[in-house]
Amino acid sequence: MKTRISFVLFDLCLHNSFIGSTGSPLYGTSGGTTVGANNSSHNKFKGFNLFNMQIIVRFTCFLFITFTSFTVIFTHKVTESGDILLGGLFPIHQKGSNSSRCGPINKDRGIQRLEAMLFAIDKINADPNLLGKIKLGAIILDTCSSDSYALNQSLEFIRASINTVESSAFECRDGSTPRPKYGSKHISGVVGGSYSEVSLQVANLLRLFKMPQVSYASTGTSLSDKTRYDFFARTVPPDTYQALALVDLVQSFNWSYVSLVTSEGQYGDSGMNAFAREAKKRNICIAMNEKVPMNADQHYFNQILTNLKMKSNAKGVVLFLRAEDNRGLLEAAKAANQTNSFSFIASDGWGTQAKLVEGVEEEAEGTITVELQSREIEEFDYYMGNMSAYHNRNPWFQEYWEDTFSCRLPPYTHNVDTDNNNSLPICSPNLRIDRSMGYRQESKVQFVVDAVYAFAHALHNAWLDLCSGTENYCPALKELDGESFYKNYLLNVSFIDLAGSEMKFDRNGDGLGRYNIFNYQQIPDTNQYQYVLVGRWADEGLELNKDELKFNEGVPEVPTSICSNPCSLGEIKIVQQGDTCCWICAKCDPWAYVYNESHCEDCGAGRWPNKDKQSCYDLPIQYMKWDSLFAIIPVVIACLGISLTLFVIFTFIKYSDTPIVKASGRELSFILLGGIMFCYLNTFILLWKPMTIICALQRFGVGFGFCIIYGALLTKTNRISRIFDSARKSARRPSFISPKSQVLITMILVSIQVIGNLVWFVLEPPGTRQFHPDGKRSEVILKCRVRDSSFLLSLVYNMFLITTCTLYAVKTRKIPENFNESKFIGFTMYTTCIIWLAFVPIYFGTGNSFEIQITTLSVSISLSAYVALFCLFSPKIYIIIFHPDKNVRKLTMNSATYKKAPTTSTTCPTTSANHGLWYYHCYRARQADSGHTGQGYGRQSYPSSPASHTTTPSHTTTDCSRRRCQRR
Repeated sequence: MKTRISFVLFDLCLHNSFIGSTGSPLYGTSGGTTVGANNSSHNKFKGFNLFNMQIIVRFTCFLFITFTSFTVIFTHKVTESGDILLGGLFPIHQKGSNSSRCGPINKDRGIQRLEAMLFAIDKINADPNLLGKIKLGAIILDTCSSDSYALNQSLEFIRASINTVESSAFECRDGSTPRPKYGSKHISGVVGGSYSEVSLQVANLLRLFKMPQVSYASTGTSLSDKTRYDFFARTVPPDTYQALALVDLVQSFNWSYVSLVTSEGQYGDSGMNAFAREAKKRNICIAMNEKVPMNADQHYFNQILTNLKMKSNAKGVVLFLRAEDNRGLLEAAKAANQTNSFSFIASDGWGTQAKLVEGVEEEAEGTITVELQSREIEEFDYYMGNMSAYHNRNPWFQEYWEDTFSCRLPPYTHNVDTDNNNSLPICSPNLRIDRSMGYRQESKVQFVVDAVYAFAHALHNAWLDLCSGTENYCPALKELDGESFYKNYLLNVSFIDLAGSEMKFDRNGDGLGRYNIFNYQQIPDTNQYQYVLVGRWADEGLELNKDELKFNEGVPEVPTSICSNPCSLGEIKIVQQGDTCCWICAKCDPWAYVYNESHCEDCGAGRWPNKDKQSCYDLPIQYMKWDSLFAIIPVVIACLGISLTLFVIFTFIKYSDTPIVKASGRELSFILLGGIMFCYLNTFILLWKPMTIICALQRFGVGFGFCIIYGALLTKTNRISRIFDSARKSARRPSFISPKSQVLITMILVSIQVIGNLVWFVLEPPGTRQFHPDGKRSEVILKCRVRDSSFLLSLVYNMFLITTCTLYAVKTRKIPENFNESKFIGFTMYTTCIIWLAFVPIYFGTGNSFEIQITTLSVSISLSAYVALFCLFSPKIYIIIFHPDKNVRKLTMNSATYKKAPTTSTTCPTTSANHGLWYYHCYRARQADSGHTGQGYGRQSYPSSPASHTTTPSHTTTDCSRRRCQRR
């Protein structure tokens, strides 16, 4: 019941400690400041100022301490007398079980650190350059590694502060300065505690009495908050720096997927938060985040290992644990036979402690540990080597001695209550602490010494300022306010410590961030293990010698700790929501590049990604090259055709007045030859690099050339057909059969094609486009901007002309042989139809091969021109060149042999250019004279040369001429 009441009172004290910091109601700017910001709302408290509030709080705490002094018995402590006292808090014992407050002796972290404080006080008191004749003393207590126990123990430090009232609170009637009736030793500051949880609790208590505190091992990040812990400082850096060092280590191993195990409490929580925050910035994911409670048993550690195994890819495990929790995890790994399952990276809670890994060396092998960068103080080793258990001011040293040497001291030497094991041998008086028995200076010894020296230097500077002219402890120094001492002197100290390192505080009262990196390795060819220094970390970054690293079973290769393997070249990560380290790799499209690790970006039309898939380049634009075989073949064909056409034109011009040229119709023949020449020239237009003007010429030229040829042929076949159709029906001459009419009709037919092309240009303007065959964007072909369907549609009119010419050729196929040019026209049409029927499927079937498509089109046009050239003009050229004797008027009008009938028969030559019509009139006249009817027209033949006639009566010719004139 007393304990419950005491803690209620103490909660009141702690509550008031959080009322405010500088400028808050508790620590206001002046003694006249009223409680609260709004005076009108606190009228009933008028008259209460800050000073009165402090008196109430202090009196409440005094009642608490007085009350609890009857229940808390301070049985063990180190008392070192001096003019100025420093408090000390050390984990002399480990945390006890539920039935006891304290556990086993903590040899290194407890005894060595305690002795380091006593060693530093001895050095300071022996130094004439520090504090003059003022001597430092100490009251050192055991925290038993427990925050609640440490809080009770810390009440010893503030007892003197409560009993020492401020002289300004009183006044004497004679005006002299008030002085206390009973003298007491004032605690100027406290060195400790070790664990961050302990320091947090103690700092909340000490700040009530403005008592400075300097820790030598507490690294919790919350302690840097000066709004809450405004009288706290430390000679070690906060866990923020250690977390940075751990993240740098993880990143140096290229680990992106690790598990994190932390101890419950300030140390583990602050370390976990700092590590997680920094890891997130560097895209390092935490697979499992396990927390070890204060009183975790073996079953709990087994469960943690089971959980860690669930994330088998997370081979790296970061430990932000206290020493006992680290050992508990290793023991669980040994019991579960999981020796090489993980690679540990441990904080300074593991450090370089040999005791921690005893019996679990194989499980600990390969661990990377972080330890505050410290140097051994050689004088301290000498100091420890000269100590004896028989005469020592440390009440726990005998317990330490027995545990270290596994012996027991004689009963009469014990000044503490210990369980004296009678089975152990009596300790030899010759035992000494040295390296031969396994002694090794604890890593925080330097920081304990630095904390004591920081107080000494701050007191020395205050003594110089306040006690000038005296070497003793002056009243001004004794009355120095704790807040002024902390801010003006303690935080501003800077010196070179006994290990040769620089010691100073930053603006938050934290020490410099410097760490050593160790690797726990097996000594070659032995069963011994050791911590090997493999690197250092400071504000400048990490320095790591990877060649000296050895991981599980002494393997030098760095293990892999990633969730997903890195994506290959040209792949991106498809990340699961909320888990940036686990992904599925997906290939970018062939035409896309990797914009970032999770996004592909299209290179765009005409561009293609480089081999590294990080950027794009412009694809070479393909078009028909003149040196290509696909261009050479049609060019050769076209050039040969142009040569032959020019030869025919030259021949027709030269023999333009000869009967055979006249009989073939000179005007239409030259139009035909012009169309044929234009078709050959189309080959060069089609093979030229596409551009707007070239595309316009292509679209115009193909249809225009064909239209000239087939328009002229249609005019000619239509003329022949109309002549003979008209002759069968009447003797009247058909209209529009003169040369001028024929040329006009041809021009009209051609103009329809021209108008269609112009409309086509308006609806679909000519231009170029980039074409990807078969959707393959790796190839870019420069083509004219015209659809194949549109191109085919432009030839519909020419197809109509070809079809019509073919029908007329079929219709006039049986006319007399001197009109057999229609047969050549018919053959031309048949052949042209075959060529174009073969061309259409080839052209549209090879749309993805522009070279074959262009070559096919060019050759097809040239072949059509060749057919027209050879079929229509080769017979005439043959006669003109090789048989000029047949190039006479008579033969051009009669090309068949006429055989006489048994009755009278005559030859009736026709002399007119319209020989078919005149032949038909004469034939009707002869039939009338001889009494024959027109049914025998198809069975008669006519002589092809004068030699076939034996006689040609003159009266017959005269009579035919007469009748012919009459019929006309």
